[in-house]
Amino acid sequence: MKKMLPVQELARDDRFFRSRFEDSFNDPRVGAQRQSGTFTKPEKFSPEERNAAEGARSLMHGIFMGEIQALEGAGRTCWDFKTGNGEDEAPFALKLDMARQCWDESRHVEISIKLNEWMGTDLGEFAENTFLYEAACNPDPVMRLTGVNRALEGLAIDVFNTMKNFGEKCGDPVMEFCEDWMLADEVTHVKMGSDWLRKLTETNPERRKRALEFQRVVDKLFSLGGLRSDKDESPIKLARRFRELAGFSQEEIDDIADVAAEAADETLARVGP
Repeated sequence: MKKMLPVQELARDDRFFRSRFEDSFNDPRVGAQRQSGTFTKPEKFSPEERNAAEGARSLMHGIFMGEIQALEGAGRTCWDFKTGNGEDEAPFALKLDMARQCWDESRHVEISIKLNEWMGTDLGEFAENTFLYEAACNPDPVMRLTGVNRALEGLAIDVFNTMKNFGEKCGDPVMEFCEDWMLADEVTHVKMGSDWLRKLTETNPERRKRALEFQRVVDKLFSLGGLRSDKDESPIKLARRFRELAGFSQEEIDDIADVAAEAADETLARVGP
C-alpha cells in the first residue's frame, strides 16, 4: 500500500463531487452581492431562521464527509510512519490511539449516514471539501495531531455542540442524541491530540512551537470567515467547556476566539459591511 497517499487519490464513487475550499473565499458571487448591496452575514444557527432546514442538511452532509476523511486520516497515520520516537516516526502507543479513533470514526460515518437519511438528504447532494484529509497529509506526525486532532477535531466539537443544541431547540430527539454521542467521542480525540502533542515535544520546544503555529493557521482558516466564533450570535459557537475537557487551557481557548475574530474582521474588510 502506498504511503503518504495524496488527496487526489482518495477513493470515491460517482455520487460524490468535490469543491475547493479556497473557491468559497474567491467566489465572484460574493463580489456581486457586495456591489448589489445584498451581501449578508451568516445567520445564527437556529430553528427560527428562514434557511435553518437547508443549513442543517448542508452542515450534516459536511459532517458526514468530514467523518470519512477523519477515518482515512487516522488510518493513514497508523500506516504512513515507521514505529519509533523520531520526528518522522510514530510511537506504537500513538498508533493504537489512532486505531481506536478509526473505530470511532467508522461508527460516526454510520451514524451520519442515518442522520442524513433522517433529514431527507441524499449522499452526494452537497459537495465534498477535502481540507481535513489534506491536513492529515503532513509528513510530521505532530503536525497532523495539531492540524487534525486539535484544530479540525476541535472545530468538530463546536459543530457537534451547535447541532446538539439545534436538535434540542427544534424538538428532534434523534439529532440531539446522535450529536451528543459523537460529541463525547470528539472530546476524546482532541484530548489524545493534546496529550500526544505535549508528550512528543516535551524535550523539543522548537518543534512544539512549529506545531502550535501550524494549528493557529488551521484554526484561523477554519473559523470560516467568522462563521465560528465566541459570540452568542455566531452560527457556530466556540464550545469552551468541552474544549477544556479536551485538554485546552483557558489561554489557548482565548487565542482561538481571537483568531476567529481576526478571520471575521478580514472577511468583513474583503466583502464590505
